[in-house]
Amino acid sequence: MGEDMHQYPKLDEYIESIRPQFEERLAAFVEIPTVSMDPEHRADIDRGADLAVELLKEIGVTAEKAPTDGYPCVVGELIQDRRYQTVTIYNHLDVQPADPAEWQQEPFKFTKEGDRYGGRGTTDDKGPALTALYAVRYAVEQHIPLNFRFLWELEEEIGSPNFDSFLKSRAKTMKTNSVVISDTVWINRSQPAVPYGLRGLLTLTFTLETGTKDVHSGLTGGAARNPIGELCKLIDQCYDATTGRVKIPGFYEDVVPLKKEQLESFLASGFDLEHFCKAHGLKSLRSNDAATVIKAIMSRPTFEVHGITGGYVGAGVKTIVPYRAEAKISCRLVNDMKVDKTFKLIKKFVKAKNPDVQVIAHASSPPYLGQFEGKYADAAREAMRYAFGKTPAFTREGGTIGACTSMEKYLKVPLTFLGLSLPEHGYHAPNENYDWQQTCGGIKMFTRYFDIISRF
Repeated sequence: MGEDMHQYPKLDEYIESIRPQFEERLAAFVEIPTVSMDPEHRADIDRGADLAVELLKEIGVTAEKAPTDGYPCVVGELIQDRRYQTVTIYNHLDVQPADPAEWQQEPFKFTKEGDRYGGRGTTDDKGPALTALYAVRYAVEQHIPLNFRFLWELEEEIGSPNFDSFLKSRAKTMKTNSVVISDTVWINRSQPAVPYGLRGLLTLTFTLETGTKDVHSGLTGGAARNPIGELCKLIDQCYDATTGRVKIPGFYEDVVPLKKEQLESFLASGFDLEHFCKAHGLKSLRSNDAATVIKAIMSRPTFEVHGITGGYVGAGVKTIVPYRAEAKISCRLVNDMKVDKTFKLIKKFVKAKNPDVQVIAHASSPPYLGQFEGKYADAAREAMRYAFGKTPAFTREGGTIGACTSMEKYLKVPLTFLGLSLPEHGYHAPNENYDWQQTCGGIKMFTRYFDIISRF
């Protein structure tokens, strides 16, 4: 491929020709409920990994289902010439749970309505994974001088607990020049976006037991401690629910202030308050200032309450005082914040406020911050511009991909994020979907990106 080539031979024809196969393969993927959060889906995880190996082998990739201490990884390589550059393509094939009562159709039944594909995993992350795969197939057919490795994970949705040790054991056999990840979300369909940073994650539970059984409120109310009420008070002491600001001393100590040019790039992503609320089903926000909101979702740490359990939850009111309650908490962490330090700060604060509360850390992942300058960033800009007609904005992702810090540590190469998901695709939400327009653009984007980096 020549350096100035902007039109690839019969690329549009190729994309249309593979559409039936793409949809068939996506349907097969979606209808395997690879829910990593639920141990009862262990057999489905294995079936999903087996299908992934089969699809990789279809295009000539040498692939295997590699065991870890938890769920397997799928790894593969397609080496055209040892002298060529090598790119590793990372995706995950596990999915979030799905409550059928919240969906308009069966979550694990693939649906097609025009150009829209429905089902759990379509956009996160099976659709983008297949999009990259079909771009690789075209690149090989067109003799783009590049070698390809695939690293498909099945534990991303539970924080990648075994990925680090797996990659450490395999790093010497998985040498690469760069990694590309297609598991991120644009802010707006009309404006492509390339994230260069991801927030980390710390998940916690606060548990309080004040007795051995639920008791009658008429006999004990006013005297018995109520663990739900005490946890509500504690949470209020931890953060201001109106503004989201965390009250725990030292929480913001390591947060690096955002530079003016970084905020300007965030705002250039096509962010719009009305569209943001509509896409996520929000009736109102903590702020109506676009800059404040976009900083909150891209570059500021969080303290969120995901649920409080305890007491009676059936119909009507059962007048008991519960003996046990638990709050499920998470913090998104930004660059330079440390998981261990943040946990210690929270635990110390909680114990000072209510020493009877048990604080337990669960899944966690450190934040990741890359570069939005340099040759790989320039390649990403050009690839998205070529495919979607606009130069992308460089943003930071509000979510977390636990595998990123492990790949940075053991592979020691640049990581580039070329995501294709949109807010309206329902990431982690009911009625998740993906669409053919993003698939078409994605294949063009990856083709252009592979061509450019093959010359590095």
